[in-house]
Amino acid sequence: MPTSTLGRIALVIGAFEGRSSLPLAEIMLVTQLPRSSAHRMVEGLVQMGWLSKRGRDYSLGLRLVELGSTAVHQNRVHTAASQYLYQLYRTTGMTVHLAVLDAQDIVFLDKVGGPMNGIVPTRIGGRLPATVSALGQSLLAYNGSCESGYGLIRERGIAVEMNSVVQGFGCIASPIGPIGEADAAISICGPLHQLAFDRRMITPVRLAAAAIWRSLNGISPTLQRRNLLQSISTAANVRAGV
Repeated sequence: MPTSTLGRIALVIGAFEGRSSLPLAEIMLVTQLPRSSAHRMVEGLVQMGWLSKRGRDYSLGLRLVELGSTAVHQNRVHTAASQYLYQLYRTTGMTVHLAVLDAQDIVFLDKVGGPMNGIVPTRIGGRLPATVSALGQSLLAYNGSCESGYGLIRERGIAVEMNSVVQGFGCIASPIGPIGEADAAISICGPLHQLAFDRRMITPVRLAAAAIWRSLNGISPTLQRRNLLQSISTAANVRAGV
């Protein structure tokens, strides 16, 4: 158990992973902190705005939410990807995700979409095991995993999954960057009866990932980025049969 104040704060904040609110007794159970230490810690965090208190329950405070949002928007990948995520959503009509690999999990940096957003149980800042998601599999494949099937992902530059995260839904993901350098990936996710696992959907995802990589590395001037966006739109016309 951490003995430093910073370590204990991390324990308390981490207790809220996947939980909207917790009473003191449950915070003690999760963190294994003594009652006096846990109570003193959470009350101090309430005063700083990092936690909020309603009745006997505690939840993450607005200050912590604000800091988390700021961190996401200052992230280089998020900044480079933003316009392409929205373009990809407009092109495909599917929920679009941006995620990074953290050990054996993926962490979502952004989620763009319409009515289907509420059906897909992902959130900015949320985590999923990398092995169950197309996003995670694409990143594991591009970062040296030797598991069966990852060779095909490296060859195609695309990972797909069906029914893994949500029954009846599938995803198509592409890593951002070449093998050995891809720290992030993008994906589209939607109902299987609408998601075509062919060039009509795969091409826009690949083009968007390539555009983000060029934007990240500053090797694509404004005109070239515009042409890439136009290419994504052209792929949409192909999908629609225009």
